[in-house]
Amino acid sequence: MKITVNIQLKQGVLDPQGKAVHHALNSLGFNGVKDVRIGKQIILEVNQEDPELAAKEVESMCEELLANTVIEDYEIVLP
Repeated sequence: MKITVNIQLKQGVLDPQGKAVHHALNSLGFNGVKDVRIGKQIILEVNQEDPELAAKEVESMCEELLANTVIEDYEIVLP
């Protein structure tokens, strides 16, 4: 089963990479962009057929390794 994990900085945490991209977009004439936040996406293929068990396993992965839960939020997307 393929599971997607979307990770982004929590609201209120400064995102210097997002600010740099926002500035670059403005420099290129894309002035309609209000804000940019950069995140990451991790796609896992797990050996688990039960979606509920798979989600719990991936949640543990996020809490222990994949996300820095002090400054990042994550979303688990099941197929």
